[in-house]
Amino acid sequence: MDLGLAGKKAFVSGSTQGIGYAIAEALLREGAVVTVNGRHEDGVRGAVDRLRAAVPGADVSGIPADFEDPAQVQGLLDRLGDVDVLVNNVGVFDVVPFDAIPDDEWRRYFEVNVMSGVRLSRHLLGGMLARGWGRILFVASESGVNVPADMTHYGVTKAGTLALSNGLAKLTRGTDVTVNTILGGPTYSDGVARAVEEIAQAQGVPADDLKGAIVAENRTSLLQRFIDPDEIASLAVYLASPLSSATNGAALRADGGVLTTVL
Repeated sequence: MDLGLAGKKAFVSGSTQGIGYAIAEALLREGAVVTVNGRHEDGVRGAVDRLRAAVPGADVSGIPADFEDPAQVQGLLDRLGDVDVLVNNVGVFDVVPFDAIPDDEWRRYFEVNVMSGVRLSRHLLGGMLARGWGRILFVASESGVNVPADMTHYGVTKAGTLALSNGLAKLTRGTDVTVNTILGGPTYSDGVARAVEEIAQAQGVPADDLKGAIVAENRTSLLQRFIDPDEIASLAVYLASPLSSATNGAALRADGGVLTTVL
């Protein structure tokens, strides 16, 4: 199926690995022109090289910037031209007891998980409205709806992302610009894989056994396995396309059935 994305210019934040990388690759396979992003120049360069190898003829470039640093974000914005599709994917997460999260860590989570989307959307939404077409997509989490007790800072920022996305959508009334959010579930991204391997090593158990135990503990999951980043990317590319024109201001679940509510 042709999703109508050929020649569309896309920017995906936090896209040198994991879900962001999978979305960038899927957009490239649809003929989009994609700019990827990561914190470090070498990581960005490596991602660009891998994407060019995976998608021959791909028009892909990269801009390094750490979204924890507003000055680096401004440098990225200064280099970023017009964008048709903005994917706000960059984020940080960790499992930490609530009383062990200091103020500085709360600020870091807001800078990366929330303000990244604020700054990018503020910079690009006006151009989309002026040109008459555009897509802004936030990659959030079911943790923004069912906030984990041991990841409160993460859940709060993802709830903030949901509110931001919904508010921005109201600015697009009567246009062909849309703003939507994906509620991802437990996904076996590179970061999760590293965490599982580190914990497994510390506990002296095989990583696959720990991975299975984590899935088994999630009693509400209908999928009963980790989600693959490509499965999130499939929904993201549809929402980025002209085919999704009637979907706006929505939070769409790709959570593997973890959330138990009807809506």
